[in-house]
Formats: sequence, structure tokens, C-alpha cells
Amino acid sequence: MQFDDKFLQEMGLQAMPEDQKQRFLNFVQEELEVRIGERISKGLTEVQLNEFDMITDPSEAAKWLEKNRPDYREIVNRTIEEMKEEIRANRAKIIGA
Repeated sequence: MQFDDKFLQEMGLQAMPEDQKQRFLNFVQEELEVRIGERISKGLTEVQLNEFDMITDPSEAAKWLEKNRPDYREIVNRTIEEMKEEIRANRAKIIGA
């Protein structure tokens, strides 16, 4: 997923002050990573979590997730959609912040 001006437009945040846009995009990306990580890690054993933490190659991580957490894409998509809904619901507060 790309977090850029197109994403801000999709969320109705194109009026956000320029000096806040990149900070907001960074926050959204970091928050999504945390939320997705928490959800994917539920149901994994400590051994699996340690094994996953050792992977540095993104394609290897995807293969590992396919095997050990086959529903990870659904988790990712659901989490992104929830975040988008949250952003849309709080659009006025975000722009006014």
C-alpha cells in the first residue's frame, strides 16, 4: 500500500497543511505495521515468532507467512480497511489538528 498524496485524497485529507502530511503518512504506516503485527502474531507460538523475527528478506517473510499464517493477507486487508474507516470518521479532527 502506498502512503502518499493519492492516499490523502482518497481519505479526503488533501486540505491537510503541507507540513503535516508526511508526519501523518508516517504515523499511518507505523500504526498499521503495529496493528497488523499484533494481529498476525496472535495464534503463533513463541518459537514461530522468534523464527519470523530472524527473517530479513521480504519475499522469505511472505513465504513464511503463507505457510504459518495463511490468513495473513486477509488480516492485512481487514486492518487497512479498518484504519481507512477510522481516518474517514475522524477526518475533521485530523485536518483541524
